[in-house]
Amino acid sequence: MAELFEDPHTQERRDRAQKIVQYLKRTYPEPKTELAYETPFQLAAAVILSAQCTDKKVNAVTETLWKKYRTVDDFAAASIATFARETASITFHQSKAKYIVSAAQMIRDSFNGEVPQTEKELVRLPGVAYKTAHVILGELFSIWEGIPTDTHVRRFAIRFDLTDRIELTKISKDLENLIPKTDWKYVNNGFVLYGRYVCPARPHPCEEHSLTKLWPPAAHRWPKAK
Repeated sequence: MAELFEDPHTQERRDRAQKIVQYLKRTYPEPKTELAYETPFQLAAAVILSAQCTDKKVNAVTETLWKKYRTVDDFAAASIATFARETASITFHQSKAKYIVSAAQMIRDSFNGEVPQTEKELVRLPGVAYKTAHVILGELFSIWEGIPTDTHVRRFAIRFDLTDRIELTKISKDLENLIPKTDWKYVNNGFVLYGRYVCPARPHPCEEHSLTKLWPPAAHRWPKAK
């Protein structure tokens, strides 16, 4: 009923968002992270490591690291100092090492060694906030109860005028209000892959890119990095 009284700008955003998501849905139909992992907690740890760091860099580090750390118990028993040294090429590695080891200990002690399957439980873990929680839920459990906003999603949400916000969780909420819940799972993965392989962050001619053709003003909108 509320949609009957939406202002025209909100309706324009809703229509534009749905066109964008339909493209992402067709182009990237199977949402799947490019982070490498074999066990559930390896995925959780990789997502924590990937904050403000590329998946490529994380995968380069974890290619050998995941042979040593596989189970929750492996991570929980790790020395934070040692783990930090082993991930030293990753941004903020010392804080991330502390988060990962502490999160593993909490899962071991409070969740029977199983990665939680709700946002409420996940955000209790050190280093896990809204974005990280929903990446984990979607990737591990195909639970799509929110739209994770990372740097790629933020950039395109601003470029395509889908939000007036700059804070990641607030952008997520704006997108969730514009996009039907049945399509939430395509947003993060789609924007990440589109931004990684089609339309990178640095200003460049992109008038011929598929999403820009849907809304040409995006060609001239280049938000600053957070």
